[in-house]
Amino acid sequence: MNGLVMGIKGILSFLSAPLIGALSDVWGRKFFLLITVFFTCAPIPLMSINSWWFFAMISISGVFAVTFSVVFAYVADVTTVEDRSRAYGLVSATFAASLVISPALGAYLNDKYSEPLIVALATAIAVLDVFFILVAVPESLPEKVRPSSWGAPISWEQADPFAALRKVGLDHTILMQCVTVLLSYLPEAGQYSCIFVYLKLKMHFSSIDVSIFIAVVGILSILTQVILGDLMKALGAKRTIIIGLLFEMLQLLWYGFGSQMWMMWAAGILASLASITYPAISAFVSIHSNPDQQGVVQGMVTGMRGLCNGLGPAMFGVIFYVFHVDLNDDHNGGGSLGHSAVGSSSGMGSLDGAKFVRNETLHGGLGAGHHIIEDEYSQFMPGPPFVFGALMVICAIAVAAFIPEAPSDAIRRPSGLSVDVDYEYERGRKVAGPLSPLMHQDSAQL
Repeated sequence: MNGLVMGIKGILSFLSAPLIGALSDVWGRKFFLLITVFFTCAPIPLMSINSWWFFAMISISGVFAVTFSVVFAYVADVTTVEDRSRAYGLVSATFAASLVISPALGAYLNDKYSEPLIVALATAIAVLDVFFILVAVPESLPEKVRPSSWGAPISWEQADPFAALRKVGLDHTILMQCVTVLLSYLPEAGQYSCIFVYLKLKMHFSSIDVSIFIAVVGILSILTQVILGDLMKALGAKRTIIIGLLFEMLQLLWYGFGSQMWMMWAAGILASLASITYPAISAFVSIHSNPDQQGVVQGMVTGMRGLCNGLGPAMFGVIFYVFHVDLNDDHNGGGSLGHSAVGSSSGMGSLDGAKFVRNETLHGGLGAGHHIIEDEYSQFMPGPPFVFGALMVICAIAVAAFIPEAPSDAIRRPSGLSVDVDYEYERGRKVAGPLSPLMHQDSAQL
């Protein structure tokens, strides 16, 4: 069920992200930031009410689960090109911090109190988040930049996600970045779906070990993304992306061929270093795009990630099956590769007796010849999906190597101007109009 829900949610995100991005380019960011956060958090209270309604709401929320694209477009509106990569790194670091804090806090509250209290607290925080956006977050897109404010009605061609795909396909730089995201994030999404169960069953991590592993990798990811801006300034955007992809390839190979616990810890450190890839790509795409297309291009990147979130776990499950590797618990027959990170960690304690098994069916009889033996592949390659994922990342590196380092003159904003100043500049005026409420007046100097 969980795998099906993630697949539906991923496909819906892929289709809706460019649409929401295009609409945010026309009608502003705040409204779409509000609805994306609302629908992302909407399934939370249903967790303790009805599981079927919860799964249904998660599937539907995939249409609006594209908060990152709106947030990154918002950041592009209120920052100059020089500050963009640093800002994207801070946004991603904040998200990573939430992933470190929330599981630990949830586990602590679950031990001390009850699950309904955790759901109630999460619901309250979600409501507070929506209220904060409604009251305290200003609109970032200047009114004069919105086509609707000067009488140009939005057309379906402008909002159609497939039309957005075709537009992006005309820009080879953005298209190559989207292909890079697809090839690199597909194995990453598959890895997220099973890595905690894999560590528990194959590498004999205890529940405490897994919790510490999550915390260490998360904290290192935060530190890495905080310095993203300095890395991009020192090395350049293209080199930073390639370095992140190299770290991702190495950590997948470590997961795939490693057979000792210390190797998994080394792979986790590499994974934290690889976390710079997505914010670096988002910053690169933003710098290479026109100021009135930030929502569309960020929506395309987020849509690719959504598609990978739906297909990645299925891909890993198929590869595990082809190599006769089963992560199910042989005591109760439960579990699957489609576990999310939350589902995997919460069900970790029931998987202690699980082993890798090979299903050898004799004479066509189902269930016959179920021998609990060590698979012949696991001696050399314990995690075949991770190795296959590393090969995909190598392809992503090859694509990224052909991406031009510098944006074209037709796209680059002169002197790294903000979106509203650039709007004035493109129309030949030398005096900037009213700035976005979050922009400092110094940015208006032409």
